[in-house]
Amino acid sequence: MMRVRRVQCVQLVRRVQCVQRVRRVQCVQLVRRVQCVQLVRRVQCVQLVRRVQRVRRAARRAAACLALAALALLGAAAARAHTRSTSYSSWEIEGATASVRFDIPQYELTRLPWGIVAPPALSPELAAYLIGALRLEAGGVPCVVVDGPRALKSPPEHAVVEWRVQCASADELAIVSEVLREPAPSHLHFAKLRGARVTERVLTSSAPRWELPRAADAAAPALTAGSSVGEYVQLGIGHIATGYDHLVFLLGLLLLAGSAREVITVVTGFTAAHSITLALAALGRVKPEAAAIEALIGLSIALVALENAWLLGGRPRALPFASASGLAVLGVFAALGTGAIPAATYAGLALFVACYFALLAQSERPARLRFAVAFCFGLVHGFGFAGVLGEIALPQARLLPALLGFNAGVEIGQLVIVAVFFVLTWLASRFVRAGARNALRDLANAAVCGLGVYWWVSRAYGA
Repeated sequence: MMRVRRVQCVQLVRRVQCVQRVRRVQCVQLVRRVQCVQLVRRVQCVQLVRRVQRVRRAARRAAACLALAALALLGAAAARAHTRSTSYSSWEIEGATASVRFDIPQYELTRLPWGIVAPPALSPELAAYLIGALRLEAGGVPCVVVDGPRALKSPPEHAVVEWRVQCASADELAIVSEVLREPAPSHLHFAKLRGARVTERVLTSSAPRWELPRAADAAAPALTAGSSVGEYVQLGIGHIATGYDHLVFLLGLLLLAGSAREVITVVTGFTAAHSITLALAALGRVKPEAAAIEALIGLSIALVALENAWLLGGRPRALPFASASGLAVLGVFAALGTGAIPAATYAGLALFVACYFALLAQSERPARLRFAVAFCFGLVHGFGFAGVLGEIALPQARLLPALLGFNAGVEIGQLVIVAVFFVLTWLASRFVRAGARNALRDLANAAVCGLGVYWWVSRAYGA
C-alpha cells in the first residue's frame, strides 16, 4: 500500500508540475500577446502620425500649388501682353506714287488709346497715327498722303487700312515703320513690295528702315533685297524666345523626364511634328482657324499638366474619366455654338485622352509614351508657329528660304532652352534634396496647369 501511495504521490506531483508548466507557458504567451498588442498599437500610432504628417505636407504643398497657380493666372495676362506682336503692309510703287495696304490684328490696336477699327469707320486719331508710323520717304522726307486712309472690309479679328502717297521724287525711297514702337518695342512689321517680283523685309525697332533701289517701280523690284535667311533665323529664335505658351508646353513635357534619352525623345517628337505643320501652313496647304489653334495650344498645356499630376499623384482612377468626360461635355457645348474650338476637335481629344490614359495605366515606363503626346500636340503648335509666315503670303521662290530659316531659328532657340533646362535639372539632382525637388516639381506643374487653363479659356471663350 505504501508503494502505491508513493506512486500516486509522485504522479500527483508530476501533474501539479505539468499544470504549473502549462500555466507558465500560458503566462508567457499572454505576456507576449500583450507585448505584441502594445507593439502593434505603437506601430499603428507611428503610422497614424506619419499619415497625419503626410496629409499636412500634402495640404501645404497643395496650398502652395494653388497659390502659384493663382499667381500664374494673374501673370498670364502679362505674358500674353509681351508676346511678339506683328503687323503687315503691302506696297505698290509707280514712280513717285505709291499705294499701301496695312493689316494688323485688332487686339494689337488695343495697345493704343483709340480702340479698334470698325469698317468703314476709322477714328481720325488712329488714321493720323498710322500714316505717321508707317510711311514712305524720299530723300528722308515723308511722302504726302493724297488719298485716304480708309478702313476696308476684313475679317472681324483684323483691321485693314489703305492709303496712297505722293513723293517729291522717285529717288532714294525708303519704307519706315514705327508701328507700336512705344507700347510694344518687340513689334515686327512685315513690309512687302509687289511688282514683277515680290520681295519682303522684316522691320523691327532696331532696323525700322528699308532702303529701296533708285527708281523703284513695277519694272525694277527685282533689284530690291528682301530679308535674308539669316534674318529669318533670327526671327525664328525671337519667336520661340517670346512664345511663352510654346515654352510652357515644352516645360510641362520635360518636368518628368529623368534622363537625357527621355529629353531627346520628347524634343524629337515635338520638333518633328511642328516642323510638318509649320511647312504645311506656310505653304498654304492647310489653313486652320487661328483662334481655334491658339485655344488648343492652351488646352494642350493644361492636359499635359493633368497627366503630370496623375502620374505624381499615384494614378487615381477618377482623373482620366473626369478629363475625357469634361472634354466630351465641352464638345456638346461647342456643337451649340460656344467657344472657338470645334465640337469634332473636342470629341477627338476626349477619345485620345481616354485611350492614352488607358495605355498609360498599363505601362511600367510612361516616359516611352511621351513621344506620342509631344508629337500629337506638336502638330497643333506648328500651326501656331506658322502664323507669322502665313500672313505674309510670300511667293514660292521667297517662301522656301524664309521657311527654312524660320524653322532653323525655332529649333536653335528650342535647343538652347532645353539645354538650359537640362543643366538646371542636373544641378538640382546633385545639390537639392529629393523632398525639395519634388516640391519644386509640383509647384512648377501647378504653374504650367494654371497658365494652360488661362490661355485656353481666354482664347476659346474670350474671358
